[in-house]
Amino acid sequence: MTLQQPAPRPVQPVAKKAGWRFGLRYAIWFVVVIWVVFILEVLTGGYLAEFGIHPLDVASLPFIFASPLLHADAGHIMSNTLPGALFALLVAMSGRRVFWEVTVLCVIIGGLGTWFFGGIGTNHIGASGLIYGWLGYLLIRGFFNKSIVQIAVGVVLFFLYGGLIWGVLPQGVGISWQGHLFGFLAGAGCGIWLKSDDPVKQLPSSTPGSVGAIYPSGRS
Repeated sequence: MTLQQPAPRPVQPVAKKAGWRFGLRYAIWFVVVIWVVFILEVLTGGYLAEFGIHPLDVASLPFIFASPLLHADAGHIMSNTLPGALFALLVAMSGRRVFWEVTVLCVIIGGLGTWFFGGIGTNHIGASGLIYGWLGYLLIRGFFNKSIVQIAVGVVLFFLYGGLIWGVLPQGVGISWQGHLFGFLAGAGCGIWLKSDDPVKQLPSSTPGSVGAIYPSGRS
């Protein structure tokens, strides 16, 4: 039996969080993209708005990816700009992978839910479904990640934007509560099941003086 002394390992983080500067970059991109698309909508006389979600219309299924970028008018996009930028910043602060996992899942699940239950003959557009998804994720994640900081962020957001939750209930004509509902459920699901957003953990370092044994072939 040969004894081998391993070299001590320094404590290293498992994952590196992106930070507020990275989050700010994604928030700015969110605002820039939806406003550029809105300007194009205006220049085309509203033609692009037709690329929203048309429930149970198979041809409109690919439009679940276009719908969050489209808005009906200036009031619509302005109401989505500030909360969308804030939520994008907070989600992206956990890293690129987390941001895109949450965003893509909210767009797909929220879009499919809207496509199935949105009502035949309607056209659903707007970033609010995605925004509700981000909000649901930010409210839930801290409890499952066991992160005091994330829980505190969720509590603050609840006091600031908790009134938005009523938007998941059936509303008047012209409001896609289905997009709100399924987006929120998708975001909450991400907060429960995603593992890539777990807080940074430390790997234990090797204990000085510990030894590892290397046995010849055939021994255990």
